[in-house]
Amino acid sequence: MVSIKTVAVLGGSGNLGPFIVQELVSAGFAVTGITRESSTNSTPKYPDGLPIKSIDFTSFDALKEVFDGQDAVVSIVGSPGIAAQKTAVDAAVAAGVKRFIPSEFGINTRKHRDTPIGKIVGGKVAIVDYLQEKAAENEGFTWTGLSTGLFFDKALPFAYTGINLKEKTAHIVDSGNEKWQASQRTHIGKAVVGILNHPDETANKYLTTASFNPSSNEIIAIVEELTGSKIAVTRQKSAERQQIGLDKLAQGDYSAFLDFLTVLNQADGAGNAVTGEDSANGVLGLQSEDLREVLKGWLEKEGAL
Repeated sequence: MVSIKTVAVLGGSGNLGPFIVQELVSAGFAVTGITRESSTNSTPKYPDGLPIKSIDFTSFDALKEVFDGQDAVVSIVGSPGIAAQKTAVDAAVAAGVKRFIPSEFGINTRKHRDTPIGKIVGGKVAIVDYLQEKAAENEGFTWTGLSTGLFFDKALPFAYTGINLKEKTAHIVDSGNEKWQASQRTHIGKAVVGILNHPDETANKYLTTASFNPSSNEIIAIVEELTGSKIAVTRQKSAERQQIGLDKLAQGDYSAFLDFLTVLNQADGAGNAVTGEDSANGVLGLQSEDLREVLKGWLEKEGAL
């Protein structure tokens, strides 16, 4: 039986990293944070006393050195560092790392690899393909991919769910009844802990998880109920929104990702809710969260209640 106790977190200084690091530390793992030498990110809020090492992410030797003695590597690098994970995988294999969790934590890149949004995240697709190759070639080296859907608590203030609280408006596609995958960032951190606490059950698998599977209409109804204010809703055909994204992408405008993501989540019949056998919540020891309570907390924070 595999045992994982030491964890190196690669690039954990962004929007998601501190949540994963905190959950790992709280669960009793010995965590080392690894940041880029050239990083100007001033956001990291690591627990006091956490060892931090700054290195060149493109250097095999530097990566191997910091991975020596680590049971697992959790990569949370942002878009510029996705391709560089290949070197990190090679270094992890050489250092005897048992588990590599790549920077996925969003849409299911296995399911959507051949779609327009999948092309935008093609670097992530390639890394999981590479991990599969390396796991087949190297006994004792394993990987786990994790799809979490929209980072719900991050998305709400930026109206990525379709609701603009300040303007009391919502822009959604199709009927608004389609349910879609969403996760709180604390839930994602707990999911990573679940993977490392169940290494045998999660080895060489691509897993999906969600805090809940809301629909746009459900979110709007709860916000209206809690605030006592009506939300002015405008609707758009998913095909129209998809074409907007395609036009942007043709011009090299990668903000098309948000258009594609909106369609992927909200289009009638999209079928991307994570329930039943599709959900890894059971094996990871996770519970679904209360959408109403999460929205209430957000509204209180925004001063809307």
